[in-house]
Amino acid sequence: MANIKQQKKRDITNNKKRLMNASFNSSLKSAVKAFEAAVAEGDKAKATEAYSFVCKKLDKSISKGVHHKNYVARQKSRLAGHLNTLA
Repeated sequence: MANIKQQKKRDITNNKKRLMNASFNSSLKSAVKAFEAAVAEGDKAKATEAYSFVCKKLDKSISKGVHHKNYVARQKSRLAGHLNTLA
């Protein structure tokens, strides 16, 4: 445990940020799983809608500082490849 007042404050803000990031990552993973389930069903309309939602979440993760832009680009590319298999 820290003895310095400022470090105690940083511990509190770091913990808040960690919980927010964990929550965001959980919702993102749920969105990706919903997309992958739609692809597995072969439902192109549902998969397209789910893909746009996942892309929106991924783009928001860049602006929130949760993920790096290259990670997001790689994930969007990977998911687009899955979506294109339905064509």
